[in-house]
Amino acid sequence: MLVTAFSGETTTGSESLLPASVTLENFRYILVEAGFLTYLGNSLLVALVTVVGSSLLALLAAVAVARFRFRLRTTMLVMLLIVQMVPLEALVIPLFLQVRDLQMLNSLLGLSIVYIALALPFAVWMLRGFVAAIPQEVEEAAYVDGASWPRMFWSVLLPLTAPGLVATAIFSFITAWNEFILALTFLNEGDKYTVAVGLRQFYGQYTTDWPSVMAASTVITLPVMVFFLIVQRRMVSGLVHGAVKG
Repeated sequence: MLVTAFSGETTTGSESLLPASVTLENFRYILVEAGFLTYLGNSLLVALVTVVGSSLLALLAAVAVARFRFRLRTTMLVMLLIVQMVPLEALVIPLFLQVRDLQMLNSLLGLSIVYIALALPFAVWMLRGFVAAIPQEVEEAAYVDGASWPRMFWSVLLPLTAPGLVATAIFSFITAWNEFILALTFLNEGDKYTVAVGLRQFYGQYTTDWPSVMAASTVITLPVMVFFLIVQRRMVSGLVHGAVKG
């Protein structure tokens, strides 16, 4: 991918691991002339809304199912698992009809809401395990010190579930960033396209502009790598390290 992206000529199928000539023309073309900067902005907006919305809702739901006892709690968890098993292709038509009835077709907000709904089942299941692993003594100690439930949630529970939130955020970000079928179905204007849909313009009926495809693919990959590098420290940190020490 990198060799073809930086090459001055198509090197697909070449035996050489290095490009014959190095150039940035492919990147200039996709960013300036092909409008890929607009697609990047749209995808970043959709991905960030999906990450924030799915993480917040999933954390609240995970706390509810892990800490409280109520009727149909197990049934709700099983339904979440079943929803996760449904193929995306089977959801396209009903989701399209719902988004159309809400008059949110060709809207980045509408697409973000759909992505939040798709990310929630996995996120709730993942965060439920993190919340259940936190000793209840930590919460009880906060109550004894006079903390209200919102203060306990913000100052105690939220920091301890940070590794789970990071893992959930990564999953939600990649889901929104790479998704193609729903974005293609719901968006019908070029200035609303995400990067996955915008990549189609380099594929013709009889030919493919491989240097542009590889340059665009490189640009698409970079935000995911940067996002992971930013949050990877939390991924490897301990869940409740020192929380009940002493």
